[in-house]
Amino acid sequence: MEHIRLPKVEKVRLLDRVSPRRSRVGTLYLTATHTIFVENEAAVRSETWVLHSLVCSVEQQAATASGCSLLVRCKNFQVLHFVLPQERECHDVHLSLQRLSQPERCEELYCFSYRPNVDEEERRQEWDFLDLKADYSRMGLPNSLWKLSPVNQHYKVSDTYPADLFVPQSATPPVIVGSSKFRSRGRFPTLSYYSKENHAAICRSSQPLSGFSARCLEDEQMLEAILRSNPRSDFMYVVDTRPKLNAIANRAAGKGYENEDNYFNIKFQFIGIENIHVMRNSQQKMLEACEQRSPSMSDFLEGLESSGWLKHIKAVLDAGIFIAKAIAEEGVSVLVHCSDGWDRTAQVCSVACVLLDPHYRTLRGFMILIEKDWISFGHKFSHRCNHLVGDPKEVSPVIDQFLECAWQIMEQFPCAFEFNARFLITIHSHVYSCQYGNFIGNNHRERRALGLRERTHSLWSYLWKNKADYMNPLYRPDHRQTQGLLRPSTAPYCFKSWRGLYNRFDQGMHPRQSVEDYLSAIQEETQQLEEQLASHQRKIAQLEQEGTVTWGAVSCDKSPTAWALGRDMGLANTPQDYAGGFVTTSPCQQKAPDGSLLLLTHDCNLSNGSDQESGFADVSCLSPLSEDSARDPDSDEAAYSAA
Repeated sequence: MEHIRLPKVEKVRLLDRVSPRRSRVGTLYLTATHTIFVENEAAVRSETWVLHSLVCSVEQQAATASGCSLLVRCKNFQVLHFVLPQERECHDVHLSLQRLSQPERCEELYCFSYRPNVDEEERRQEWDFLDLKADYSRMGLPNSLWKLSPVNQHYKVSDTYPADLFVPQSATPPVIVGSSKFRSRGRFPTLSYYSKENHAAICRSSQPLSGFSARCLEDEQMLEAILRSNPRSDFMYVVDTRPKLNAIANRAAGKGYENEDNYFNIKFQFIGIENIHVMRNSQQKMLEACEQRSPSMSDFLEGLESSGWLKHIKAVLDAGIFIAKAIAEEGVSVLVHCSDGWDRTAQVCSVACVLLDPHYRTLRGFMILIEKDWISFGHKFSHRCNHLVGDPKEVSPVIDQFLECAWQIMEQFPCAFEFNARFLITIHSHVYSCQYGNFIGNNHRERRALGLRERTHSLWSYLWKNKADYMNPLYRPDHRQTQGLLRPSTAPYCFKSWRGLYNRFDQGMHPRQSVEDYLSAIQEETQQLEEQLASHQRKIAQLEQEGTVTWGAVSCDKSPTAWALGRDMGLANTPQDYAGGFVTTSPCQQKAPDGSLLLLTHDCNLSNGSDQESGFADVSCLSPLSEDSARDPDSDEAAYSAA
């Protein structure tokens, strides 16, 4: 609270970005964790809460006759434009927000003060929700080819790696230690993913310290051990995710890449994903295109093209596809690295896993994937996400690109994922919010030193408890897409702008309800109606047993209307005849009179035509099936129709 110069400002205007003339007047409050805008004129109390850890920048603009403007940009791409009455008030709020949004110590982060209504035992169980060892066991590890090595216990070999690592059975501790000394930051080659079907593996490391001619016998033996751990292949790929020019430039600094002449049976491959600085600038240009006020089509498309953002997404996805095909189709193991092995390496390894393994396309599996390839293997969340005051050149949207790659794949395979886009967006928000302890710190060692398991809450348990919000209604566990390798197209026309993430706070710019949300609502209402029908059927059976109802012959009308029997109800032929009855009511509407009963028989041949008076719509026109999809029960169109 000592950083708050002015806790409350009245008569503040919050401008609408699309239409600045539309503004809301209210009171602005500054607390230790949130900035809160409370609208005064709304019939229903309206509040806008902004977590200080989500604030990316605060800009005070020149004062005008209408007041002094304050532009607040957030890491979840929300932009708030406040107009304060007095310049002095604006200055105080500006300084306060700058300090509150840039904590200097980890202990100032929101996760250490976040206190939900959860007892200590439940909080501990949150951190036990995911088990990485169980995921490796699911892959069939350890086995005769791979072992769990204690070499990095107490982080004595690499301080940015986790303590438990899988290495080839033939890799001895001297070989591992020797290899680590020849790799940047000691990040020696270790297992990320194992295919028990064909023994191919994805391994990851950092770049070798090869310079122009240096070599290391232990590092060469380490790669040969990885090759020997795949008995069905006589070579392995080494994938450098950097552009070749960047890798060559690193040789002058004593780093570089593997020389194929020095390593046994490797095939070297450059991918060409740009560095963190290029990605940071690219996203900024893309956001500027998305934030244009009433842009023309050409302005928006030119801005998107000049940013190069989708080109970079394509590069990451291409790399993941190459690795996934090498594992699934060729049965060849792959070693992946970039410079230090915690940015581009994490991206392409996790994208490859999503393409390869249906488990990682489920809710729990995707959480495990982030925990394994990002959190455990030392992606620098605190630096890349700007959690603390630090070097702005270390900030980069690396995790954003992975989440967008997952979304782009989901758009091509809508039935292959158990979760929806809201799940990805929620993860993105909490990566930056610092509300949970999962994404604090730069590596496993730092997180343990901070005592995050003992002092904070875990996001994964929260997401699982609320999984109903993140389920994909189109997901089909028996669909052919959920089995085996996904093969997305990376043709330029297959990529889309993710407006659900980058423009989701723009009121009125796009429909607020997605197709998936609409289908989920229909499924929920259908389930409620089925439960209501089952309840009525039980009541009918009970009444029949008691002998209180005598049934007569009931004929079935061929019109789209239903028959209703009751002491006071006649035949229902118009929507007005249904008033008060339960023939067309939803579970949340008025229930039927006690004496009314609905008879439904499977022999009724209801018309498929749309009839305004009957209230029945022609649903066949909403989801038409092509001839191909009619023949293929596994097609996406058939899945939409089934949903």
